[in-house]
Amino acid sequence: MPYVDGFVVAVPKKKLKAYAQLSKMVGKVWREHGALDYREWVADDVKPGKLTSFPQSVKLKAGETVVFAWITYKSRAQRDRINAKVMADPRLESMGKGDVPFDVKRMIYGGFTSLVKV
Repeated sequence: MPYVDGFVVAVPKKKLKAYAQLSKMVGKVWREHGALDYREWVADDVKPGKLTSFPQSVKLKAGETVVFAWITYKSRAQRDRINAKVMADPRLESMGKGDVPFDVKRMIYGGFTSLVKV
C-alpha cells in the first residue's frame, strides 16, 4: 500500500532560492535511495485561519512563506528502509548541524497511509 511522508516548513522569502537548491539535492538523495516521488510546493493561496491554518501551524513570521511537501514510497516498510539510508547519507551531514535555510524547530512532519485514491 502506498505510503507518504509529509511536511510543512516556514522559509524566509529571502532564502527561498537557497531552500530550493537544498530541496533539489535532498530530493535527489531520497530518489536515489528508492523513494518513488519527492515534491515541494511554495504557498500561493494560504491565509491565516481563525483556529488553524498552514501559517499558524509553523508560526509563520513576517517575511516568511510556507512550503508544503511530500515523499512517496511503495509502503511503510520501504519508507523505513529508505529513510535509514537517507539519514546515513553523508550529503545530508550539514542538515544535522542546523546549516539549513529554514527553522527546523518549526517543521511539522509525519507519515501517512493511503485513505482515498480517485
